[in-house]
Amino acid sequence: MWKSVASNALTLFIVVLVAMVVALGWGREQFTGPGPLAEAICFRVEKGDSLSAVSRALEERGAVSDARIFRIGAEYSGKAGGLKFGSYLIGAKASMETVLEDLTSSGQSTCGREVNYRIGVASAEVVLRELDAATNRYVEVVKFDPAAEAAPSAYVDVAEADDIRWRVTLAEGVTSWQVVDALKRADFLSGEIAAVPAEGTLAPDSYEVERGADRAELLAEMAKRQAAVMAELWATRAEGLPYDTPEEAMVMASIVEKETGIAEERKRVASVFINRIEQGMRLQTDPTVIYGITKGEGVLGRGLRQSELRRETPYNTYVIDGLPPTPIANPGRLSIEAALNPEKTDFLFFVADGSGGHAFAKTLDEHQKNVVKWREIEAKAGAEASGVQD
Repeated sequence: MWKSVASNALTLFIVVLVAMVVALGWGREQFTGPGPLAEAICFRVEKGDSLSAVSRALEERGAVSDARIFRIGAEYSGKAGGLKFGSYLIGAKASMETVLEDLTSSGQSTCGREVNYRIGVASAEVVLRELDAATNRYVEVVKFDPAAEAAPSAYVDVAEADDIRWRVTLAEGVTSWQVVDALKRADFLSGEIAAVPAEGTLAPDSYEVERGADRAELLAEMAKRQAAVMAELWATRAEGLPYDTPEEAMVMASIVEKETGIAEERKRVASVFINRIEQGMRLQTDPTVIYGITKGEGVLGRGLRQSELRRETPYNTYVIDGLPPTPIANPGRLSIEAALNPEKTDFLFFVADGSGGHAFAKTLDEHQKNVVKWREIEAKAGAEASGVQD
């Protein structure tokens, strides 16, 4: 009798064990296999949401097939307590494993709405965009310049929402005064700015911030990044450069930045100015003269006058020898790299070539011919513009 009971108990145990193994295998397949979503969706995790609430919401939205399996998978993987607040793009057929990774990894929203405050050389603009989950592309909702117009209702109505990502982006070549002036008008930031940072010390880059972030702390982060870029590139600089300190290199980088927007030209432009210094020539670059007039506080908005080109200021490189005393803008990484690792050329001159780039020359005679070509291009463009207006 006892043998029969023991045999039956063993059989039952084996059956239960097999059932458990089958159930675990099925559950794992459900957790790692393709999910039920036919199209991508934007899913939001609210502040303080529990794993239970999130798993139920995912099941209701059709992102997971079984909320219980999602919770078990989260517990088993040790990520049950790692949910991050934000809005996330969940792709079509995303597995529960992938969904869990999306909701617990970076903590940066991957969909929803974004406000990017873009600080440029000529102006600053606030751009509100919203991600279209179906196409995974941001669609512009509204754009405005806070210095020139009141915030439109499309921005005001959503500015207090929790699901907005905030970003501040600095264009290459902006001055420190322009950055500070723009940040003071950013209604999503807080705090005072005690002084304008030294020219050249802020890194043109994109900065993700939170609503209410401190302006001074943001400037400190910009300075930290720029210092890190210079330290990295200074360590690998070319030999024989005509400047001895990172500060002098930053001055050259800012001139290169203002002279060309073509990335491929920057090292060549740097070579021209370095060649001039080595041959005892003056730099003779208009952007430094302009900075001496504006002090970086806005755009000149007109051509330089002959009297301004002759006037002696610390920044007039038609009059002074060598580099001006400070940078004339905040250069980007490529311009800093160009100043520290320029091309090896014999070029001493360059002028616009009508394509957005420049024509380079080794001799004054060659340069004057390039200038004539540029004047012809300018004249033709002016004539065509007059014809259109007529």
